[in-house]
Amino acid sequence: MRVGIDFGTTHTVVAAVDRGNYPVVSFDGFGGLDAWPSIIAANAAGELRFGADAAAVRHDPQWSVLRSFKRLLNDAGPQTQVNLAGRDHRLSDLLTGFLTHLRSDLARRSNAGLAPGEEVEAAISVPANASSAQRLLTLDAFLAAGFHVAALLNEPSAASLEYAHRYRNTITAKREYVLVYDLGGGTFDASLLRMTGHAHEVVVSEGVQRLGGDDFDEAILDLVASRSGLHDLDPAARDLLKEECAARKEAVGPQTRRFLVDLTGVAGADRAPFSCAVDDVYAVCAPLVDRTVTLLDRVLREPTPGGRDVSWSEVAGIYVVGGAGSFPLVSRMLRTTFGEKRVKRSPHPFAATAIGLAVFLDKEAGYALSERFSRNFGVFREAQAGAGVVFDPIVSKDAALPADGRTPLVVKRTYRAAHNIGHFRFVECSRLVNGRPDGDVTPYDPVLFPFDPALYDREDLKRQPVGRWKDGPDVEERYVIAPTGAVEVTLTTQPAGFKRTFRLERCASASG
Repeated sequence: MRVGIDFGTTHTVVAAVDRGNYPVVSFDGFGGLDAWPSIIAANAAGELRFGADAAAVRHDPQWSVLRSFKRLLNDAGPQTQVNLAGRDHRLSDLLTGFLTHLRSDLARRSNAGLAPGEEVEAAISVPANASSAQRLLTLDAFLAAGFHVAALLNEPSAASLEYAHRYRNTITAKREYVLVYDLGGGTFDASLLRMTGHAHEVVVSEGVQRLGGDDFDEAILDLVASRSGLHDLDPAARDLLKEECAARKEAVGPQTRRFLVDLTGVAGADRAPFSCAVDDVYAVCAPLVDRTVTLLDRVLREPTPGGRDVSWSEVAGIYVVGGAGSFPLVSRMLRTTFGEKRVKRSPHPFAATAIGLAVFLDKEAGYALSERFSRNFGVFREAQAGAGVVFDPIVSKDAALPADGRTPLVVKRTYRAAHNIGHFRFVECSRLVNGRPDGDVTPYDPVLFPFDPALYDREDLKRQPVGRWKDGPDVEERYVIAPTGAVEVTLTTQPAGFKRTFRLERCASASG
């Protein structure tokens, strides 16, 4: 069976490949839900529940609930821990358990028609601005859960395939660019793609790691709590009210005039419903949409990697996807800024990415996608004989990745060592400002490598003093960046040929 799986912040959506159609899988054991809740629950006895089973106990005081755990992945490493119901759990184990139960429910509780023991070939996705650490953790968890992962795409790139499947006739020789606006539960991405025939080329991508529907829900919750006099709510009451605000937000339509919230049971008392003009809700959410519009404008104005400016007249449209993209305020503000006719909203904003992933898996559909490296990757180095520090880019953002989606990107560098020990401080970042990392910055564990032959057999180089060395060897750095985002570096001294390979990992502190 072939499926596209969009692991989202609030919901996970699965779309199947079915003879040129891409139906969204519903989980009939849970009232026909077209999305599987991205929730994990635990109790004091150490029992864990995932997805819809976790959602069923989300209001039970005997259970602790972890929502929006996808947001934790960008700052996480393989050993990052999360405390849930008084116990520490590795985040990677929780993600693997979540996906394992998703695969089980595809077979037992869905209309997917998955036979027992049947292989599931999956195309999966991550935010365009996801760090290599997040990409690797996501991939490893899917593999550990028993999925055969055929491809890992950026979410807006996948959504562009759903656009092409649905609106191919809008692409012309004069308008062959599409700007994908992807506002999900936890992240915002914008990608400009060039579409020629069935070939899609990512031109440029930008993103914000912590901006999505969760933030809209918080803004609305603060409005309701403030006007209702519900101050200092305990965590359980706050979660209940936030869930109610989120449900009412998702029910808002273009013709809605009043915003009503049921306050029954909040803070242990029966209260009259909260009511306000929907424009009041729009007012507290507008600053969040403004941030996405600013980034979208930057993507449109940013020169292509070839140095060419794309004019607005060449853009076929702005395609709005993602669960939070269905909020009417989003389309209203985009149309005010960019024009009524150019803004198109997916008829299935929650499922657009999953459907696009399924299209990508369908070889008969014939679509090809050329991705780009979505973040700057480099290392801090000494400058001016130790008097300063500079950031040395190794792979620049928007570097083209191999078109087959399988071949890694390889970068080599050589230089003369100036120290007895190499101390490499690698980082990723979403952008560079005056040559320095800025935006979302992801540091990796430092790498220590002996240049002095007398230190080759030393296991713990942290105990050795680092000093300048006039007669250092020539050094070759060889970086292999997999399509998944995993980065390995092999360091070799010449002419001795001493080498070591390091898999770069982000080891964050525990999250609560």
